[in-house]
Amino acid sequence: MEKLFLKVFFDKTMSRFINKKYEELTAYTPGEQPLGVKYVKLNTNESPYPPSPSVLVSIGYGELSDLRLYSDPDCRSLRAALGDFYGRSANEVFVSNGSDDILNFAFMAFSEKGVVFPDITYGFYEVYAKLHGAKYEKKPLCDDFSIKTEDYLDQNGKLIVLANPNAPTGIFKPLCEIEKILAANPDSVVLVDEAYIDFGGESALKLLDKYKNLLVVRTYSKSRSLAGARLGFAFADKEIIDDLSKIKFSTNPYSINRLTLIAGEAALKDGKYYEDNAKKIIETRAFVTEKLRAMGFEVVESAANFVLAGHDKISGSDFAEEMKKRGILIRHFSGERLEKYNRITIGTRAEMEAFLFAAEKIIG
Repeated sequence: MEKLFLKVFFDKTMSRFINKKYEELTAYTPGEQPLGVKYVKLNTNESPYPPSPSVLVSIGYGELSDLRLYSDPDCRSLRAALGDFYGRSANEVFVSNGSDDILNFAFMAFSEKGVVFPDITYGFYEVYAKLHGAKYEKKPLCDDFSIKTEDYLDQNGKLIVLANPNAPTGIFKPLCEIEKILAANPDSVVLVDEAYIDFGGESALKLLDKYKNLLVVRTYSKSRSLAGARLGFAFADKEIIDDLSKIKFSTNPYSINRLTLIAGEAALKDGKYYEDNAKKIIETRAFVTEKLRAMGFEVVESAANFVLAGHDKISGSDFAEEMKKRGILIRHFSGERLEKYNRITIGTRAEMEAFLFAAEKIIG
């Protein structure tokens, strides 16, 4: 329903002035953001927990009064803080307006010879490829939804994009397999999108010293409870960071506002708060997985803050509609292989108990 609405909306507003190459562009469909009606919101992988105390107190009157001034386009203080936090040089850190911005810049900068990514993954990858006129190839996932390493070897300079853990499956690919891809593609930038890495798996950041072609992309939206602040960051060799910076400064150098920069730096001071929240989400994920399987659901083993689940008794789209009638939003994706599944964000224990109660009523 969301996708249809957006398509109709864009079709109606398409003018005769638009560049012809964008006429057939299919825009990314964001998860539903309801207004007015109160839902249990398990459809967009946001954190169910508020930002940390340091973030909440960091934005005071003095900072608000300085909104008359431009933000630091180099984001020097935040880059230095991120470098210290993760043990890297500030010259190896890039920050931008959400990780989507970084993905956009990477497609602009590194896709001249083409792009390769899985056929079931974050939908924005295909949108960016089309937006920038890059030739792209979607590699099919295995029957168990895992990524086949051999499909990404010897790509001859193409940009390789892998979400790890992948979305919407939640499956984590071991670093030894990521390293095989890096080693086999010295002339390709290998972008590892780690939006969900704090909920399971191991970051590819430890491979950065060994591979100059690695670009690790992270976000504050998931584990750091700042989806609304729009802040993403990345790590790579200085040359790749400089490439991204050139694109950023050629589009919008002030893309991160002053308050977001302050919030991003303050969040790093409360590391244990966010680690504890991630642990609670991991524990709740295990609880939900067990309960769903007991109801007869097939649940893909997840290392993210969501699960992908489906039941043979009902289609994924019908299940999502029934949930919405009961005041609970989950995410259904079109496509033959995903038809019976829904992606369910892990909320608080109380939210997930409400979801499970509704699921039991729907399944009968």
